Amino acid sequence: MSDVFKALAHPVRRDVLRALRDGPRSAGVLAGRFPVSKPTMSGHFNILREAGLIVAERHGTTIVYRLNASVADEAIGWLMALVGRTAPIRDEEE
Repeated sequence: MSDVFKALAHPVRRDVLRALRDGPRSAGVLAGRFPVSKPTMSGHFNILREAGLIVAERHGTTIVYRLNASVADEAIGWLMALVGRTAPIRDEEE
């Protein structure tokens, strides 16, 4: 879960997730939305992918990203439990 929160800590990565709410987008389209270099965006995509928040699919020479809603839902559930709005938090290490 800590990798999910690390991924959510950066505003560019949160904006990438917002952009993917409406459906899959190519890496180029997503990168075009931000005033950062392509290698920097690639790093952001990797962090989001490693956290399981996005899924990458290669279509020829294009990489298309889509939101992995199940991981996002799990993180939201964990946060809601933390503030006492749902059932208690399960400790994954138990």
